[in-house]
Amino acid sequence: MKMKIVPRQNGTEATEFILLGLTSRPELQPILFVVFLLIYLITLTGNLGMITLIRVTPRLQTPMYFFLTHLACVDIFYSTNVSPQMLVNFLSKKKTISYTGCLAQCFVFVTLLLTEYYMLGAMAYDRYMAICNPLHYSSKMSKPVCICLVTVPYLWGSTVATMQVILTSRLSFCGPSTINHFYCADPPLLMLTYSDTYIKQTALFVSAGINLTGSLLIILISYVLIFITILRIRSSEGQRKAFSTCGSHLTAVTMFYGSLFCMYLRPANERSVEQGKIVAVFCIFVSPMLNPFIYSLRNKDVKQAMRRVFSGRFGRMKSSIFTVSQ
Repeated sequence: MKMKIVPRQNGTEATEFILLGLTSRPELQPILFVVFLLIYLITLTGNLGMITLIRVTPRLQTPMYFFLTHLACVDIFYSTNVSPQMLVNFLSKKKTISYTGCLAQCFVFVTLLLTEYYMLGAMAYDRYMAICNPLHYSSKMSKPVCICLVTVPYLWGSTVATMQVILTSRLSFCGPSTINHFYCADPPLLMLTYSDTYIKQTALFVSAGINLTGSLLIILISYVLIFITILRIRSSEGQRKAFSTCGSHLTAVTMFYGSLFCMYLRPANERSVEQGKIVAVFCIFVSPMLNPFIYSLRNKDVKQAMRRVFSGRFGRMKSSIFTVSQ
């Protein structure tokens, strides 16, 4: 890992940053605004709809859907942390963010990112308990246990985020500084400072490595044990049902972790920052948008709950129309 020391430049300390965004071509800004506004609205609608559906459906009051509710909440705030600022910048000539706002965005981003890591891990552990220890599932996945498995990721994520933001705040930036990204992220920020970034880069790589591999290890161990158990099931129908309960989660995990390994386990340089923009779009916008559809389209219980809700509303609408017509 190379130590980056940039000679101090003349000028005042930065009080705001300029975000270059996805592209500098002005003719593309309105088009990108419409595209990302649609993505953001779909993300909000899909995840809020999933949360509401789980809340109003008694059959979905299980640990699996309890975790899914929190995953949807994380995805909403994860996207909201970046989308409004990005949408404003698409239509604004002054694409700036304050120094405090930049640090706040970094804090929320890291907190929610790590929370999602371990939320996916908790969901894998839940599937392990449901398939490998069905007789003890109710006692092992009691409400206090589920609350603990949800609370710890939030606390751990905010703790690591606080440490990272403190290290970033100790770096010096000569203002005004231009961030080659559409949100405040550590790699492009490290390209701007004239301070020694060795400690910050080391902390960034260690944190990313430990949390990525640690959470992924929980998921891998859980699924290795799940697959061993499934292979011991003699009934092909039983195997199919067991696999179907894991399919949605595995799809979401593959999509999420694949993009994260591309985004963070690389050194901070100009080429990696440019490539990171494309990966970040998928991680921040596309993944949260697709998660509700992945869990609804591949999940029999969710599809049945959706049919009941819509058929119930449609039936009430027909009844009210019939009453009015009389």
